[in-house]
Amino acid sequence: MDRSNHYEAAFEAYLREHRLCYVGVNETRRSYLGEATVKSIDFIVHGDMGQGWLIDVKGRRFPGGPEHRPRHHWETWSQREDLDSLQQWSERFGPGYQALLLFAYELMPYARPLPPDEEPWTWQGRRYVLKAVSVDDYKAWMKVRSPKWRTVYLPTRAFQSHARSFAAWLKAPAWHGGWGAAD
Repeated sequence: MDRSNHYEAAFEAYLREHRLCYVGVNETRRSYLGEATVKSIDFIVHGDMGQGWLIDVKGRRFPGGPEHRPRHHWETWSQREDLDSLQQWSERFGPGYQALLLFAYELMPYARPLPPDEEPWTWQGRRYVLKAVSVDDYKAWMKVRSPKWRTVYLPTRAFQSHARSFAAWLKAPAWHGGWGAAD
């Protein structure tokens, strides 16, 4: 977790405000999983209902682009390494933890009004929408954005189908290695 990154700092403040148990991971160095190094996650979070999440925060503005020509769609790109590392962490932590990409969207003043089901959250004068998608869903639906930069994205329809507000993740029952798995 990088406290100089306002997206990650805002998410940490959200976790504190909701009194969730979490660990902000020091991401200044790569971590070791056995002999191999992997990119560190940003947060390990425990929910009130026994949920466990391994989270990598992606900060984006909404809408993207300049004010005179805004792009009113949710930017969902990530580096392929982020997904692979999250999946490795999830395998190491085991079935009680679910890996999530959390997109922290800073709402720009010129954003169109949001649908009623979106839940903006304000921190230090900035408004955010926190949307998360499981790494498993992301990897199942992702498309290559740039082979050169090893970036991928989630198409709009797939994002709409699989991403939920982080508040909705908090209300979901504990995840034990797969939907429909026995508790």
